[in-house]
Amino acid sequence: MKVLGILGSPRIGGNSDILLEQALAGAKDAGGEVEKIVLSKKKISGCLDCGKCNETGVCAVKDDMLEIHKKILEADVVIHSVPVYFWAMTSQMKAYLDRWCAFFDAEWTLHKAYRPKMKVKRIGLITVCGDPNVSTADPIVHSFKNTCQFSGLKLLDVVQASAAAKGEIANNEVVKKKAYDLGRKGAK
Repeated sequence: MKVLGILGSPRIGGNSDILLEQALAGAKDAGGEVEKIVLSKKKISGCLDCGKCNETGVCAVKDDMLEIHKKILEADVVIHSVPVYFWAMTSQMKAYLDRWCAFFDAEWTLHKAYRPKMKVKRIGLITVCGDPNVSTADPIVHSFKNTCQFSGLKLLDVVQASAAAKGEIANNEVVKKKAYDLGRKGAK
């Protein structure tokens, strides 16, 4: 089972990163083959809405997202971890998610070549916000739930946490276990 972790936080070693590492550790302990992509270390431009991917299934923008598309297709599970920035996902995660357009044709159905791999794909989500009320991240959860529902992907689970200071989440054993369990569930 291939588990791909996508870190949408630019803060390496921060709370979203710590929880993603927990999820990947859970996946690895369950026998999964894991890989992590740090979006802030990649060059990912926004979608140009040029429509070329509607015909070819390949994005016309030549940047690191082309390789990430391949890794998404190869993975059985993709676990995303992202903090809340101004009541939404980070710009890195938004650009990445917008570029999923390449998996769809002009009628917004999965390209025939991608359909077999995408229809069985499972998605996990971890959100972290500085607000004690974790539902502050609900707009992000809503976006991922809609993406999964629209494209026929299975949403494994959502782990929502609250932490502000860098590394603060390391002291929260309950949420770390939830992230770990998300990874284990994905690798089974």
